[in-house]
Amino acid sequence: MLLAVTASPNPPSGGLARRLHLGDAVVIGLGSMIGAGIFASFAPAAAAAGVGLLVGLVIAGFIAFCNATSSAQLAAQYPTSGGTYVYGRERLGEWPGFFAGWSFVVGKTASSAAMAITFATYAVPAAWVKPVAILAVALLTIVNTLGVTRTALLTRILVAVSLIALTVAVVIGFTHTAASAAEPGTAVTVYGVLQAAGFLFFAFAGYARVATMGEEVVDPARAIPRAITGALTITLVVYALVAVSALHALGASGLASAVAPLSDVAATTGADWPGVVVRIGAATASLGALLAMIAGIGRTSLAMARNRDLPSWFAVVHPRFHVPYRAELMLGLIVCVLVAVTDLRGAIGFSSFGVLLYYFVANLSAWTQDKPNRRYPRALAMAGAVGCLVLVVTLPVGAIVAGMAVLAVGVGYRVVRLRVIR
Repeated sequence: MLLAVTASPNPPSGGLARRLHLGDAVVIGLGSMIGAGIFASFAPAAAAAGVGLLVGLVIAGFIAFCNATSSAQLAAQYPTSGGTYVYGRERLGEWPGFFAGWSFVVGKTASSAAMAITFATYAVPAAWVKPVAILAVALLTIVNTLGVTRTALLTRILVAVSLIALTVAVVIGFTHTAASAAEPGTAVTVYGVLQAAGFLFFAFAGYARVATMGEEVVDPARAIPRAITGALTITLVVYALVAVSALHALGASGLASAVAPLSDVAATTGADWPGVVVRIGAATASLGALLAMIAGIGRTSLAMARNRDLPSWFAVVHPRFHVPYRAELMLGLIVCVLVAVTDLRGAIGFSSFGVLLYYFVANLSAWTQDKPNRRYPRALAMAGAVGCLVLVVTLPVGAIVAGMAVLAVGVGYRVVRLRVIR
């Protein structure tokens, strides 16, 4: 599939070039979601809710839809880099905007480390996981600094490979079963289902990634809303098929205990080749998610640096490639450090905490939009805001405590900057 690139006028000094079309934006959204969820979220969700994870998936999908509609109409009104950081500042004030931007940057930085580890776990033997994960972060950071069109092209390739592998896994899941399929899973409770929804929300959190790149989308008022809702719809269908087929093959108990769930699904055939295909798909899906995360965090960091909510040094855009290369290079370095000291499951709850708060601000911002800029009912924005708060309080206590501590650090930084640096 060829990437459509139209030469755009030179952007303003310090600005980004509009080079992404609707198809590119949809693919970046897909690359942000497919991988992060399917290969990282289903096991902890099954451990929390057993077969109730399917209900959790519906809840997470509905809240994601509410958030997506809010993000879409905000992005159409404010087509610039930064996503909800910008929307919060414009609609609610500087502090809510900072709150959203800081939550996004910190949460997605942890997610990036998790996706790098996921890639290496599927791609290489255990002894090589950390070094290969760090190498992957370094290489993808370089790709992002060479221009957004290269990011979109590579994401297309990674998403295509991932969907092929997922198709194989789904077919096997519906036609084979393991011994664990007969074992009872975790008892289904309301709290467990809501916690599973919180874990699974992590899987949907990339749907508005293109909104953070609004300054680089051609015809943003038309393309961004369509890209967000289109990518989310496709991902919902894929997730539902994978969840049902995985439960059929492994059962809730087997899925909850699996380190690499879809590899376990492939193993039910007794043949080697399905496992190879799934491992390749898992690795490429994780790379796609990581690539899009680095791009999205870089753009939010750029927007925050322009307002001095992060050091202004990060606001510099490369004169040739028109990307926030300083922000992305620093991000790559931080993610490499996190890869060396973190694990996969611990990052999921922490990331969900930050991203749910990010979209809470997005929904409140959408609620305040006037009628000419509102594309969806205000009730969806309120439902999304309430849903985000409900899922936050049902996350594991450790994730909540860690998230609050990191938020306190961010607030402290901004207070010092306002009182001392200004």
